[in-house]
Amino acid sequence: MNVMPVVDLGRQSAKATVGEPFPVTATVFREGHDKLGAEVVLTGPDGQRRAPVRMEKDPEVPDLYSAWVTPDSPGTWTFEVQAWSDPIATWEHAAGLKIPAGVDVDLMFTEGRLLLERVKAGLDPAETHAASVVEGGLAAAGDTSRPVEARLAALQDPELVAVLHDHPVRDLVTVEGPYPAYADRNKALFSAWYEFFPRSEGATKDAVTGKVTSGNFRTAAKRLDAVAAMGFDVIYLPPIHPIGEVNRKGPNNTLTPGPDDTGSPWAIGSKDGGHDAIHPALGTLEDFDAFVARAADLGLEVALDLALQAAPDHPWVTTNPEWFTTRADGTIAYAENPPKKYQDIYPVNFDNDPTGICREVLRIVRHWMSHGVRIFRVDNPHTKPVAFWEWLLKEIRRTDPDVLFLAEAFTRPAMMRGLGAVGFQQSYTYFTWRTAKWEIEDYLRELSAETAHLMRPNFFVNTPDILHAFLQYGGPPAFKIRAALAATGSPSWGVYAGYELYEHVAVKPGSEEYLDSEKYQIRIRDWDKAEAEGRTLSPYLTRLNEIRRAHPALRLLRNVTIHSSDDENVLVFSKKDGDDTVIVVINLDPHGTRETMVHLDLPALGMAWGDSFVVHDEITGADWGWSQHNYVRLDPAHEPAHILSVRSPR
Repeated sequence: MNVMPVVDLGRQSAKATVGEPFPVTATVFREGHDKLGAEVVLTGPDGQRRAPVRMEKDPEVPDLYSAWVTPDSPGTWTFEVQAWSDPIATWEHAAGLKIPAGVDVDLMFTEGRLLLERVKAGLDPAETHAASVVEGGLAAAGDTSRPVEARLAALQDPELVAVLHDHPVRDLVTVEGPYPAYADRNKALFSAWYEFFPRSEGATKDAVTGKVTSGNFRTAAKRLDAVAAMGFDVIYLPPIHPIGEVNRKGPNNTLTPGPDDTGSPWAIGSKDGGHDAIHPALGTLEDFDAFVARAADLGLEVALDLALQAAPDHPWVTTNPEWFTTRADGTIAYAENPPKKYQDIYPVNFDNDPTGICREVLRIVRHWMSHGVRIFRVDNPHTKPVAFWEWLLKEIRRTDPDVLFLAEAFTRPAMMRGLGAVGFQQSYTYFTWRTAKWEIEDYLRELSAETAHLMRPNFFVNTPDILHAFLQYGGPPAFKIRAALAATGSPSWGVYAGYELYEHVAVKPGSEEYLDSEKYQIRIRDWDKAEAEGRTLSPYLTRLNEIRRAHPALRLLRNVTIHSSDDENVLVFSKKDGDDTVIVVINLDPHGTRETMVHLDLPALGMAWGDSFVVHDEITGADWGWSQHNYVRLDPAHEPAHILSVRSPR
């Protein structure tokens, strides 16, 4: 009973990634007192069943069994839980009680020999060592010339017990499943995103007239080298399409644009075309192709924004007015998210012609796929029907399973999780608004254990829409804190351009909107001057991405352990993958130095209570001897975080 991970009663696939272990759990019980066993059996996309993985009983939760399994290729997998009566374990329990008590001694040895014969008969001829171990057990069980205690000890030998565990006798087998799981390519789980507006990269301003000339794909391509050098592997572009002229927004979201104001890229469509066109100021389709090719040369994948909405002068408004909502006064409804109003955007209404809209969106997605885009960041997917996304993502996965979709859905938990369940490979999260220690601890537990089968998080530290108060008032230490937390707390994280320059001024107190937001105007940044004057976080971001690539533990989601500290501003967690263990200690207070003791759960780190070991600080290069209880001092003005790799026992 209660098999997990099962999504929507098995109608949807649980999240999996090639090479990423995921847990399968089930409540397993039977009548009477006989022992039982359970296994997980994976079946791959090739239809071949993999070797069963034995489930282990939870020592604290009655009847709960679990095992970790790992898909080794992309595609549709299934798993099933097989449970059985375990006569070997039943015999081992009974023999351990009866034989020392002198009860049914000969009978117990006879039953033991019969079970060993069954194990021997089921061994593969190539398993010569296992056969030899079982033969030794048979000889001991039948050797009546030896003392009873010696015969029993031979049958309890750890090597024989291990062979019997690995080659169980399975009676009365029952099966639950199969249940689906889909294994995506690794980029679905592990990625580092960098967002910039191509129109700002390489833009210039005339010193005399003040006129700003837009950047384009050719000038923006020059910035790709710096993005790649910082270790990012996804370059995300906001919409690159023609921008509407009707109701165009001016600077800071005003309704009074000047003749040279650029408008918001999310107000898509004009006389120059719609979602399949490129803004003339950015260049041609050939220029875009060259941009994608240059990114690929640098190890970057291009993620393109998919925003299903239209400016009032989008071609759709004329050709398909039924795709929008008409109000009682005959006007088309523009987008609102009170108190925010988007007079320059018409939301798409799927009610009147869902078939036509579906066909058009699929055409648009495949158009950009044909030009090298394999990742889409989807704007506000929670304002469109979930059934539409389920259909679209299945259509794309059917022919191009490597294409990934990131859901930008800052919405209710049910919708956020539902979008992940129907196929979105990554999801924006509430990370931006989790700043207190207890909030972050709870959220890391939730994302790594409770919802990992539904959605994969992407921790963006900022977006063009979101400048959290923590960054507005925390100074440079706040930017380090959030970057270190995002880069280590989630396998995927993201940065919007300007973060490395500590851009932090809001349009007004209490707002999360940037002053002079890049959504509404071109922003010219002097990257070279900032680098020359040392006013940039770029080296720190680079180091974080280097650490992530060097440590397999940081590339996984389901391996977070929360530890404790005596200070409510010092967060401690670890991630472990095999021999690779990383411990993260972060001072969450950007304004003050924190000195405290941190307390580690050593068994969770693969150690015994009382063990000592050496840790290496991946940021500073220092080494220390650590144990269960350790003193830390973190000055945010110097370095707010320890990212520690466990080197060796002391």
